[in-house]
Amino acid sequence: MNFSGVAFCLSNLVCVILQMKKRKSKRYQDMNAAELADATKEYDQPGMIDRTRPMTPAERAEERKARRRAGRPRIGRGSERINITIERGLLTEADAVARRQKIGRSELIARSLQQMLFRKAI
Repeated sequence: MNFSGVAFCLSNLVCVILQMKKRKSKRYQDMNAAELADATKEYDQPGMIDRTRPMTPAERAEERKARRRAGRPRIGRGSERINITIERGLLTEADAVARRQKIGRSELIARSLQQMLFRKAI
């Protein structure tokens, strides 16, 4: 099987998995042996790949969304990592404030900087 055949098989497998997710049934890990055998009997037959079809554009978009890496949501024009030096005592106090407010260090620093810039603009 060449590369395009493998890609086609993988895309069809993803399509089958997405269709399975749409079904309203028990999760496989919640089934007993008989229920699991019954739920998966169609996959025990040879030639399963012959019964698949290419993904629709909507399914392809859903697959792309599922494959995207999770991460921090983009806010504004995105974020950039910087390296700064802060006195240890000040950093300890900042961490304590962030912990009390249940936010991260980066968010505390970003909020403080926004307040400073806002005050300067007034």
